[in-house]
Amino acid sequence: MFLCINYWIAAVNWQNYMPWRLTPEQVAVVSSGIVSMGLEILAGRVLAPAYGSTIYTWGSIIGISMLALSIGYHHGGKTSKNVIKRDLDRFLVMTAVYILFLVYAGDAIITASSSLPIGPRYAVLVPVAVLFGPPTYFLGYISPYAVQLSPKEDKGEASGHFYAVGTAGSILGAFGTTFVLIPNLAVDHIYLIFAALAILPVLNGIRDRKILPFMGMLAVGWVLAGAAPVSGSTIHEESTPYQELRVTQQDNVRTLYLDGTPQSAVYTDDTEGYVWEYLNYFELPFLMRDNIDQVLFIGGGGFVGPQAFADRNISVHAVELDPVVIDVAKEWFNLSESDHLTVHEGDGRQFLQQTNETFDVIYLDAYRKSQVPFHLTTKEFMEEVSAQMDEQGIVVSNTIATARGPGSRFARAQYKTMGSVFNTTYYYPTAETEFAQNIELLGTKNGTRLSSSDLNRRDTEYTHRDLTPIIKPSLDVRTENVPVLTDDYAPVDTLLDPLIGRRYAPGS
Repeated sequence: MFLCINYWIAAVNWQNYMPWRLTPEQVAVVSSGIVSMGLEILAGRVLAPAYGSTIYTWGSIIGISMLALSIGYHHGGKTSKNVIKRDLDRFLVMTAVYILFLVYAGDAIITASSSLPIGPRYAVLVPVAVLFGPPTYFLGYISPYAVQLSPKEDKGEASGHFYAVGTAGSILGAFGTTFVLIPNLAVDHIYLIFAALAILPVLNGIRDRKILPFMGMLAVGWVLAGAAPVSGSTIHEESTPYQELRVTQQDNVRTLYLDGTPQSAVYTDDTEGYVWEYLNYFELPFLMRDNIDQVLFIGGGGFVGPQAFADRNISVHAVELDPVVIDVAKEWFNLSESDHLTVHEGDGRQFLQQTNETFDVIYLDAYRKSQVPFHLTTKEFMEEVSAQMDEQGIVVSNTIATARGPGSRFARAQYKTMGSVFNTTYYYPTAETEFAQNIELLGTKNGTRLSSSDLNRRDTEYTHRDLTPIIKPSLDVRTENVPVLTDDYAPVDTLLDPLIGRRYAPGS
């Protein structure tokens, strides 16, 4: 932290050594652009665990940010007539202080807002407004004040200059936050960097002792932000370019969380079997066809299924978008690449389009409760899945939904979409619960439908696992009120609406 402070002090005085000199107003406008756009990008990461990365989340973030800035611009313009440098500094300090407040109260605000009686589609508006509205509003004052303080006689020229400078700062904030800060730092640390950037134009150098208390607050905040969570169960935690990742240990069970949602779990002792019941449904294809030698998993997580199949000498390819997830699975979840298990980093659909392999079974395990990559749900995608299978090919889709009712809309739309490509489809809720749960959807290129009695008879000859507890009739679900998902029309976010705020029973 002290090294960071030294760099910070140098940054305040850097212009003394350059052939040109930025005015304090220019520094203020650049900093405000970086911070305002940086907060907007960071908001998506902060809100994803509770509200998902849906169009409603991002639409709310963009809309609230633009509204707050426009109000700030308006009020800044109206009050800028007799403005002095201290007035500009005051709004920068207010921005920095509010960002520091978010370090300590941000999580509590999200938790409190999630319990408000607001429709799921609009619920995210409240935390966006409370968390990011005020600092963005304060920053809206900076450009109008800078124009008024500019020595340029032509205010039109000054206005164009400062808005160009502010936009350049916003570009830097967008790219810097996306490609540098979020992949490498925790959210609270990024907040502290933005607070420092907001206060930067106010400083006159190290001789100004008035800045020391604020620097002390930042130092304390940096230490606290890096401290271990109160819960002693977290054994690993980091930010990735795609999500917040956490590994916990409870007794003999280790669990991977992605953006706060449990994704995979393994036993850390000699206990046999899967921690979560839904993985037993991944065995059903072995009762539906013979000679399963080559399978593909789209979505890795903890790679529990791929590793279990590879340990049985089945040739497994697994595709995972996030390289950090792959590394964590190797360190904490016993993932070990071998002649039988090949891990590919990248997008599952792109992999299907580029591979020359033909698979017996393809598992789709890249969905979460409120975060579903729509391009892995559509009819066109299912056609690409079918094209990479042999004539007896089977697809298994692990979705999260309720068994019935409004919360089942996405699962039923996925089931209908699968049925538009595959000859036979099956719909298996994995638990008797009203909570969101794992729903297993199966599609087969073979047109012969197998009854539960057929599966039970084949299970008597299956030596790897007793599947009797999960064999049951496929649920008959209505699909007339849900669409076939296509690349042109896949309203996944709307279909997932009823699941927002609904409790999820992981791995039911």
